[in-house]
Amino acid sequence: MKKIFLSASLLAMTLFSKGQKTDSLFQKKAVSKTDIQIVYSQYIQNGNNSAVTGGIGTELLHVYAPGAKISRTFKGYHQLNVDFGVDIISSASTDNIDFVVSSASALDQRVHINANYKKQLKRSPVKLGIGTGFSIESDYLSIPVMLSWEYAEPSQNRSYQAVFQAFFDDLRWGRLNPDYYRPVTLIYPVELRYKDWYEGYTRNSYNLKLGFTQVINRRLIAGFFPEFTYQNGLLATPFHRVYFKDGSEKVEFFPGERYKIPLSFQLNYFLGSRMILKGIYGFYWDNFGILANSLELEDAIKITPQFTLSPFLRVYQQSASKYFKPYQEHDIHEQFYTSDYDLSKFQSYKTGLNFRLLPAKRHKNHLIFEEINLRYSYYHRSNNLNSHILSLVLDFSSPDKYK
Repeated sequence: MKKIFLSASLLAMTLFSKGQKTDSLFQKKAVSKTDIQIVYSQYIQNGNNSAVTGGIGTELLHVYAPGAKISRTFKGYHQLNVDFGVDIISSASTDNIDFVVSSASALDQRVHINANYKKQLKRSPVKLGIGTGFSIESDYLSIPVMLSWEYAEPSQNRSYQAVFQAFFDDLRWGRLNPDYYRPVTLIYPVELRYKDWYEGYTRNSYNLKLGFTQVINRRLIAGFFPEFTYQNGLLATPFHRVYFKDGSEKVEFFPGERYKIPLSFQLNYFLGSRMILKGIYGFYWDNFGILANSLELEDAIKITPQFTLSPFLRVYQQSASKYFKPYQEHDIHEQFYTSDYDLSKFQSYKTGLNFRLLPAKRHKNHLIFEEINLRYSYYHRSNNLNSHILSLVLDFSSPDKYK
């Protein structure tokens, strides 16, 4: 569940910022400039396979996520980026941790802030970056560390990138509880709190992402993005129940290590001045037994010089993890087990529209309204999990001077 609403809250930050880079090729470059993004995202989900109640029961979830991102470029060589936000999470699913309707677990908050610094080396096409931050919920604290390297050939026809990220997570509850304001314990389902089910409470994740882009010709750009992720520690969610064939009950249990290898291939085709076709194929493998494939298509159509409409479609299919079985289908003697349908066999699709509007006029030496993006997505999974995502991004800039 956390993966789903985290993706929703960060959708605008990632997707819209990527789209803006292409358009910046056709704008004057500011020697010193401040960019400001005001972001709001809303996520609504429903389904009937909650891992909190062993693979059955409501997955109703609402997330309201305001945020902002500020990027400051100094003299063209230094860039400081800061993004922050709050997610307000209302979940009927986690309300069932203690089976008390409208209990404290029905409502949660996530506060996050990240900062990174990038420097373009003088007389070199190399850009280096470093970053950190934190994300905190009542039962979760994550500290990320990021290092990046980018290189673009002088011709700008070929570029390379490498990003290393590490996440250090503590899954204990109590930090946002007014009775404690400190980490106290893991949260287990109410009827299973008679013992500690796990030896540890931390999880570490290490991710290396590589990127290569190549201009094929004036209309076609290709990209290849391999990744490798290694995780260790407590990989299960402490309040996920598993019910066995004999009627007994335990909390979810996984191995202490996980390896993930995602690969993606991207093609952007410029079909005249009014249309850009984008295609992404993705492949995924992990040692939990999951194989997945995805295909994403997007068509950016410039209706007028100020208005762009972009319909998109993503289809996805994955095999089931070897540790997954539905409600009451696990054998009590199995070593690892889960009834989380995120690890089941399923197919899904996501479709929607992005609306992008540029102002007709811009005024120098003031806070400039650059653009507005409104994006709606509908997601459907073959086990009848459905969600709606609405994201709004307002873009402003304040250049010091132009060259």
